[in-house]
This record gives sequence, C-alpha cells and structure tokens, in this order.
Amino acid sequence: MLAVSIMIGIFFGYRNHMQRKSRPQHSRNMTEAQDYLVGGRKMQTFPVAVSLVASWVSGVPMLGTATEIYLYGTQFCYIVFSMVLAGLLMNYLFLPVFHELQITSTYEYLQRRFDSRMRLIGSILFALACILWMPIVIYVPAMVFNQVTGVDIHVITPIVCIICMFYTSIGGLKAVVWTDVLQSGVTLLALLAVLIKGTYDVGGPAEVVRRSIAGERLEPPNFDPNPTLRHSFWIMLLGAPLWVCEGIACSQDMVQRFLALPTLNDARKALKGFVIGWIGINVTFFMIGLLVYATYHECDPLTAQLVKAKDQLLPFFVMETFAAYPGMTGVFVAGIFSAALSSLSSALNALSAVTLEDFFKPYCRKPLTEKQTSYIMRGSVLVYGAVAVMLSLLVQHLGTVMQLAMTLSAASAAPLLGMFVMGILMPWVNGTGALYGGITGLLTMFYMCYNAQYSIAAGSRTFDTKPVSVAECGYEVRYNTSIHSIFMDADKLIEQEYPDSELEQLETSIYHISYMYFTLFGMSVTCVAGTVVSSLVKLCGRDRDQPIDPKLLAPYIRKKQSTDIPLTTRSAPSNLK
Repeated sequence: MLAVSIMIGIFFGYRNHMQRKSRPQHSRNMTEAQDYLVGGRKMQTFPVAVSLVASWVSGVPMLGTATEIYLYGTQFCYIVFSMVLAGLLMNYLFLPVFHELQITSTYEYLQRRFDSRMRLIGSILFALACILWMPIVIYVPAMVFNQVTGVDIHVITPIVCIICMFYTSIGGLKAVVWTDVLQSGVTLLALLAVLIKGTYDVGGPAEVVRRSIAGERLEPPNFDPNPTLRHSFWIMLLGAPLWVCEGIACSQDMVQRFLALPTLNDARKALKGFVIGWIGINVTFFMIGLLVYATYHECDPLTAQLVKAKDQLLPFFVMETFAAYPGMTGVFVAGIFSAALSSLSSALNALSAVTLEDFFKPYCRKPLTEKQTSYIMRGSVLVYGAVAVMLSLLVQHLGTVMQLAMTLSAASAAPLLGMFVMGILMPWVNGTGALYGGITGLLTMFYMCYNAQYSIAAGSRTFDTKPVSVAECGYEVRYNTSIHSIFMDADKLIEQEYPDSELEQLETSIYHISYMYFTLFGMSVTCVAGTVVSSLVKLCGRDRDQPIDPKLLAPYIRKKQSTDIPLTTRSAPSNLK
C-alpha cells in the first residue's frame, strides 16, 4: 500500500511537471498553484467524493466508534441523520458561496466579507487545529502496528510520515485524491474482512442482533431532552448537525476538494457522494462495534485485563479472529494506516494552501515567482510533516498535555463556524462585530472545554457504561484495584469539597452539556456577540454602511435582503492586501 502510494505521487508529479513545461512562461506561476492546490479546478466527481470520505475516516473513528458502541450502545449511530442535515446546510448555504467566488483558501472569504484581521484569525485557528490533530491521527495506527507486530512506535511513525510527505509534496492535490481512492479501497477491504469473518464465527447476523439486544447495546433513540446526556435524539437533531457542518464547511481540506471541481453542479454531486459514502462507512463501523460486543458478551476483555486500553478492543478482536490466517492481520493494519494517511495527506495539502494564500501572498509586496510559489507549497508540507512526526513521538509521554491540546483544538471549531455564519447569513454584522464576536466565542469555548475536561478528570462528570460479563472467561478475573481506588478517592474528594447542594449545582453546570452541543453553544455566543458589537458600533456612528457583494451571501439571503440593504454587483478586487 505504501509503495503504490509513492508511485501515484511520482506519476502525478511528473505529469504536472510536463504540463507546466508545455505552457507559456507568463502563465506558469498562476497554474503552478492552481494545479498543486486545487488540481486545476478540473478534477472528476467520483475520486473527489471518495477523497472527501477518506479525509473524514482516520484510524481514530475506526477504533473509537467500535469502542463507543461496545461501551455505550447505539445512540451514537443516529448521527447518520445529522450527516444528512449537515449535507443540506452545506448544499444550500455554504457551497454556492464558496464555489461562485472561486477562492483557493476558505479563509479568503472572511477577508472579502469582513477584513484581513478575520482572515488571519481563521487561518491561524485552522492551522493550530491541524497541527494538534495530525500527531494523534498518525499515532493511533502506529500503536496498533506496535500491538500486533512489536515494532517500536518511534520506528514506524517517521517512516510512514515521510512517505506521506513525499507523495503529497510531489504530486499535490491530484496525488492526494488518487491515493485516497487507493487507501479507501484497502480500508474498506479490511473492514469487510473483519465484519464477514467475525459474523461467521459468532453464528450469523441474527445471533449478533440477539446478543446486542440482550446486552442493551442495540436500542431505539433516547428522547430524553436532558442536555447533559452523552447522546440522545435531541442532541443528534440539534447539536450534532452543526458539529458535523463545521467540519465540512469551515475546514480547508474539505472545501478545497469541492473547489477542485469545475462546476457547482459537480460539487453538489460530490457532496451527495460524500454523505452517502460516509454513512456507508459508519454503518460498517457500527456493525463491527456490535460484532465485538457479541463476541465478548460473556467475557469482557477490559475487565479480564486482556487489553490495557479501551481503544485496543478492535485490534485485540482482529488478532483473535484471524489468528489462524497468516497475513490477514496485516490487511487490517494496512487498512488503519490507509485511513490515517488519507487524513494526514489531506491536512498537509490544506496547510500548504493556507500557508501560501493566507500567510504569504497577502503580505508580499511583489507577486511571487513560480519558484517561490513552488518552494512555499512544498516546503510547508515538509515543515508541517516534520512537526507532526516530532509531536507524534511525544504523544504517549504528554498525557494530560495532549488532552489539553485536543481540547484547545476542539474549542476553535465553534467560533470559526460562527464567523462564517455571520458572514453568509447575517448581513448586518460588520468587521468589528465579527472580530469581537469571534474573540468572545473563542474565550468562551476555551473556558467551557477546560472545565469540561477538568470535571471529567476530577470524576464529577461521568457516563454510565452498558453492563458487561466475565461469566465465560474460564479463569480468575483480576480487577485493577489501583484504578478503582483512584476513582473512589476522587468521589470522596468531591463530596468533601462540595456539599450536597453545591454538588448538585456542579452537576448541572453549563459545561456538563453534551460535547455535541458545544459547537451550537459556541457558535451562538459568537453570533450574538458579533450582532451586539456591530449594533453598538453603528449607534456610535463609527461604522459607515458599505455595500455588500451579493456573492458573499447565501442565495436565500441575497433574495431576502435585495430590497432591504444596498448590494453591489462589483466583485471584490483581486489584490486583497
């Protein structure tokens, strides 16, 4: 799989080089960036749709979804309906605006709609989120590889990252998209092999369903309106669609692929393919999660200490299922690495686009030459890749620091979505309002996420897991008394520090809401603060009404506001300094 990925990168790198040589000298600089970042805006719908799915499927959801189903049941499965709602929001609100503007960087929109400060904030938030997320993406499959082969994580991680950096920097978006197609095929093959063989061993689909119902894993939607639940019908209806939409509409690696297609109609077809493909892959994840429980319904590997961590459940299941089939465990490992590489290459290519379009071009007095453009794009891939390698080697040693890094990464998502919502759907918000609204949302979410993580670490925020059994393990089960005592001590500490009334108040704090409500809450804070500041600025007479390019607003808002606010048909200038 790694070798074929390298060959794809070399092929498209050579092809792009020959195409550039055949073009006139004066047009090479423009086409260099276009070919590398958006495939010349001539990509085909099918590979782009597959690449979009691959960007969202990393080793983290492959292992995490099965663990979620095993521990908490199938309430999370109803997120497939949230994906449909998020797809509708993207289709009718965000996609028409981005595609009509023909921008390369998603955050260029924020400058056209507001000012350069907003563009810089959006780009920095995305870059930080990617830098903190990439090490985790590559560490998870390296951990699995170490579990099934014994090869040191510090050896396999740099090798895989270097290969990813090579084909991403050589071939650009075209190489990323077509390696995603290859890697998606390997991932799907591994998942189907695990699902078919495991189901056969258990006794068929009917037996999996029977055991899952008996073990309370397979259950109908929970209509309890309590916002502090982990998952429920209302959380999936109100909070999850925006949580998903932020990842589609405000992320450079996703929007960049939509903009690589020649027409809006093609982009909408790719969006439909992405939604259908994502649902299909996640349904497979859900079935594997039920299968893992059906296999161990009478002998929980966690309680029996057959595995050390929750995320090792699926690799342990694969090792036992394919113990008599040499090479099949390698197919599963290749599938996990394929999912990780597709996400990593997408992030590196997106960071390359943001670095060129947002961090260099707006601040260069002279237009960049062809060589300068090439060095910046490819050099940024190497730099960000090297950072990912170094951080991935430290993940296992950082502990709470890495948890904090993940929290800060998640905290940036909600205000970023709020910035785009203010731009596309709220024409009354001006640049100053958007700036202070974004800052307010960011600080609020930092506070929310920090307290949420602290309450989980302190033991005041817990989630009830489904019942497990060790009746058929066949040997004495040893309980981890040290961990048990730690949680008991934490409970006693909380009871001593907070009386009953204060403890009850603590349990209903705002940061105890479901993590899927965080995006909705943070976006709302950002938009409300932006509206209030914009109104105050206008009341003080410090803001002159300026016409808004109708291309910067959602189609519905254009029609609704055409008679209420002054709109201009003049496009934004090409020089955005």
